[in-house]
Amino acid sequence: MKLEAALRARARSFAHAGAGIGAMFRTQPNARIHAAVTVVIVGLGIFFDLSGGEWCWLVIAISLVLAAECFNTALEALADAVAPDPHPLVGRAKDAAAGAVLLAAIGAGVIGLLVLGPHALDSLRGV
Repeated sequence: MKLEAALRARARSFAHAGAGIGAMFRTQPNARIHAAVTVVIVGLGIFFDLSGGEWCWLVIAISLVLAAECFNTALEALADAVAPDPHPLVGRAKDAAAGAVLLAAIGAGVIGLLVLGPHALDSLRGV
């Protein structure tokens, strides 16, 4: 019986996490942009028949950006609940969180170029 209750609790925690991810995609336009770019990158990865190691780099990059976007969304929601009126420190925190997403996205872009770039060049050359 304890195992069953523990499994139900774990299932609920996954459901809450899924709800948080869903809320991020519903409320954050940039998260939807990241999702669209992810679809394109996965499509290119399939087209170029990437190796396992190349997929690992792309999965890490995609995961990092989406996780950063989740943290940013959480921080913004919490900040708005705690300080609904503009406050300079809340603004600074929101800017820093948005900056973290930007840094993750830039890093993911570099990884994408390093992984997909050589394949794209070979494809253009007809190799």
